[in-house]
Amino acid sequence: MAQATVEEQPGLKRVMGPGLLLLFIVGDILGTGVYALTGDVAAEVGGAAWLPFLVAFLIAMVTAFSYLELVTKYPQAAGAALYAHKAFGIHFVTFLVAFIVMCSGITSAATASRFFASNFFKGFGFDWGTAGIVAVAVLFMVMVAAVNLRGVGESVKLNVVLTIVEITGLMLVIFVGFWAFTQGGDAVDFSRVIAFDTAEDKNAFLAVTTATSLAFFAMVGFEDSVNMAEETKDPVKIFPKMLLTGLGIAGVVYIVVAVVAVALVPIGTLEASETPLVEVVKAGAPGLPIEKILPFISMFAVANTALINMLMASRLIYGMAKQHVLPPVLGTVHPSRRTPWVAILFTTSIAFGLILYVTAFANDEAISTLGGTTSLLLLAVFAVVNVAVLVLRKDVQANGHHFRTPTWLPWVGFVASAYLVLPLSGRPLQQYVLAIALVVLGVLLFGLTVAINRAVGITSTRMVDVEDIDSGPK
Repeated sequence: MAQATVEEQPGLKRVMGPGLLLLFIVGDILGTGVYALTGDVAAEVGGAAWLPFLVAFLIAMVTAFSYLELVTKYPQAAGAALYAHKAFGIHFVTFLVAFIVMCSGITSAATASRFFASNFFKGFGFDWGTAGIVAVAVLFMVMVAAVNLRGVGESVKLNVVLTIVEITGLMLVIFVGFWAFTQGGDAVDFSRVIAFDTAEDKNAFLAVTTATSLAFFAMVGFEDSVNMAEETKDPVKIFPKMLLTGLGIAGVVYIVVAVVAVALVPIGTLEASETPLVEVVKAGAPGLPIEKILPFISMFAVANTALINMLMASRLIYGMAKQHVLPPVLGTVHPSRRTPWVAILFTTSIAFGLILYVTAFANDEAISTLGGTTSLLLLAVFAVVNVAVLVLRKDVQANGHHFRTPTWLPWVGFVASAYLVLPLSGRPLQQYVLAIALVVLGVLLFGLTVAINRAVGITSTRMVDVEDIDSGPK
């Protein structure tokens, strides 16, 4: 009877064609990363800041091929959690993957909130110090939570508008750069673009991998698109072209922005600024008012990043609570708003903790610490996905007309992702502290849930229904 009830449920409406899917993918990738972290990447490798973005793009592209095989083989929502569950069938592993994806969404939103605060003060031209930045960042997260609590969902049309805003900001930077290049003058120094400068304690390879592990934050987001598989027209046919095209567009934009940035602004200035692209516009077009506009465009763009991530994180927590793998209270729905208000408060509280932690222990590198932690968590998930695609080759009962990636690519994706997760890649210790603390929190919640389930007579979790769980950050 239960099976019949499930089969009678209507499917999601397939409304996304190639154009809308491409805009969704591009809009999901473009965002906080390149706006906020260009200076931090340049600090690791000097003027060759474009190189880590290129390496990050290549690693993302390799992993995208694994996602393409899986999403066309299993065109369902839930993304990495679904693939891990089908490949390994271990409830705890599935839970960890889903929880880590959720945590990456919260760290991404916290990164966006901190960057929002920096642009807020840059745009309005006043300075309240560190305390003011923290206050605005926290207030911004409160506003995101309020919107979330009201039940305002992201629509495809809204995504299109916000994507245009994000691209407009980056196109302004590129336009200013090209305009400055044609004018010549002292502002332009192309010699910096090929100047490779690393810290004394790092060789060239370590410097590139350290910068790549940070630049990778700018490339994440494409994995979210697999959650739209059930709402995409003919996903087996159009997903490969649109996903690879979207990644390619984002990669080109990022590399060009990095070249423009280091050609116009000294590395030290980029590193010191929490709004590096504003410095680029100021240097390239000092007589134009674009520098007054860009902070507000940046605020609008990262607001979209934060809202999408917190919507996803709260719904994922809600879904896991309904699956009896997190405490049931986290699945509580507001009686009138019909929103998962306890999950929203829980995820917002974690974001508050992250903002306060990086202020206390990593204030000068707050944005890079949060962004690096996001990429650390997602790279761990990517390593699992690259293994899952190989394990699931034995599942011949699935869609036989799916995309098939060359076997060597998942191996390359696994090795590259796993290496960038390890301390050997040059990651700062604070990123591991944050990531481990979040995972420990998840494990404790899982243990608490097992105890609650036993007390009320539930003998096992229901992660077999993992397809019902939404997942994925920006």
